[in-house]
Amino acid sequence: MEKSTSKKSYCDTVRIFFKSSKFLIYLGHALSTWGDRMWNFAVAVFLVELYGNSLLLTAVYGLVIAGSVLLLGAIIGDWVDKNPRLRVAQTSLIVQNSAVILCGILLMVVFQYKEQLTILYNGWLLTSCYILVITIANIANLASTAMSITIQRDWVVVVAGDDSSGLADMNATVRIIDQLTNILAPMLVGQIMAFGSHFVGCGFISGWNLFSMCLEYFLLWKVYRMTPALAIKAGQKETDDQEMKQLNVQRELENGEVPAEGSQLMNEAVIAKQDTEKNSSCCYQVTQPLHTLRSGWVAYYNQSIFLAGMALAFLYMTVLGFDCITTGYAYTQGLNGSVLSLLMGASAVSGIAGTVAFTWAMISQLLGDSAALPEAPTMTSLATTAAQGMLNISSMETEEVPHIESYMSVSLLFAGVIAARIGLWSFDLTVTQLIQENVAEAERGVINGVQNSMNYLLDLLHFIMVILAPNPEAFGLLVILSVSFVAMGHMMYFRFAFKTLGSRLFLCCSPEQKTDRAPPSFPLAV
Repeated sequence: MEKSTSKKSYCDTVRIFFKSSKFLIYLGHALSTWGDRMWNFAVAVFLVELYGNSLLLTAVYGLVIAGSVLLLGAIIGDWVDKNPRLRVAQTSLIVQNSAVILCGILLMVVFQYKEQLTILYNGWLLTSCYILVITIANIANLASTAMSITIQRDWVVVVAGDDSSGLADMNATVRIIDQLTNILAPMLVGQIMAFGSHFVGCGFISGWNLFSMCLEYFLLWKVYRMTPALAIKAGQKETDDQEMKQLNVQRELENGEVPAEGSQLMNEAVIAKQDTEKNSSCCYQVTQPLHTLRSGWVAYYNQSIFLAGMALAFLYMTVLGFDCITTGYAYTQGLNGSVLSLLMGASAVSGIAGTVAFTWAMISQLLGDSAALPEAPTMTSLATTAAQGMLNISSMETEEVPHIESYMSVSLLFAGVIAARIGLWSFDLTVTQLIQENVAEAERGVINGVQNSMNYLLDLLHFIMVILAPNPEAFGLLVILSVSFVAMGHMMYFRFAFKTLGSRLFLCCSPEQKTDRAPPSFPLAV
């Protein structure tokens, strides 16, 4: 009898979870990231194939993507803040998926009629197609950035409510979905392109985005209906209240009533605002995005989590990651695609371990261990430093025995890089939750937009660094510079933690202090 009761309660719990808004957000995020990972993987391959196995188009595409987010991140975040949540999510979803579908169709046409396009107008028509593909793909990426800000940085916070441990659990689950789709989605589309063709791959990605857009649209609407708090937005509510006050003042004046002192002040403010709008020049309208950009960066600088956000951005200035730079270096050292795919899988597993470590750190922090979360950047810094040391030592050994082909250098390097994923992802989740819980609701969009811009700025810097020192022989120097930036990021975060906690930061090793004092507010409230 007890077994049947427990089994029934377990089934009820599972049924309730699958109907909850949390699960619907997870499902929608999985669909979205699956399409993003397939497209990000495939578009680089498509551009290389189209331009005769040259990396020029891929490099231009990466530069345009990074530069656009760098310049428009704050403006996108400001747009997210000033519009209703459902409208922002649906608009971003439709623009993103429609752009990918259109780009996929255009690529299918180019692959099918490339020879004819090369002849027409001395190849300028084909060049125009390349420009159009990169432009549309950039629009899709900007819409994806807006979608990421509104769902991962805003909707998740509202759905979790005031439960900080629940918010940490949702952030960790979202990151696990990211890691899994980062492995599985490229594998799927890679197999389709390998056994089919690039034409078939473009068609599959376009079809997937059409299906995913319809299903995600329904899931967003469902979550919005199930969570009434999503309909209430701080900035929008203040604007509505101000408009109601203005209407009340106008009604009092129309009825011949003498408004109260506060109403008179409001009336004067309304008249002054109207005069200002009339006198506003066309030049101001043109420069308004620049004012928004400036105010966004100023607001980011004035946030209490500024140093923590900068610390996260500094981790992007590194060659110790599984991007095209690191994999290219691995190819020069003799590793093949099969080995690299296994290493990427190990990196994803390490990243999942980082999300689990973050959840454990949150539980420890709630129980009184105030320094559990600051250990994340320490793990990242130590792991990357170890990777750099391993590279230098093993390189010296290889130079001493040049006639022996050895993979020890690159193997030890990747061992350190994989180990660093644990600290990197737990640190990323830490800063994400700090921003979620300590930034005002009305500024979440613009602050996260500027944070994305900072991340892309440091990412651009690391590509520039590689351009200045492109030879594999200089990779060791790039590693040393990467470790330096990681160490600076660690110092920034330590400064932030010490500024927030003071001497409590060093009490984590004292059991007496843990039992005698109440749970600290870090990072739940700064």
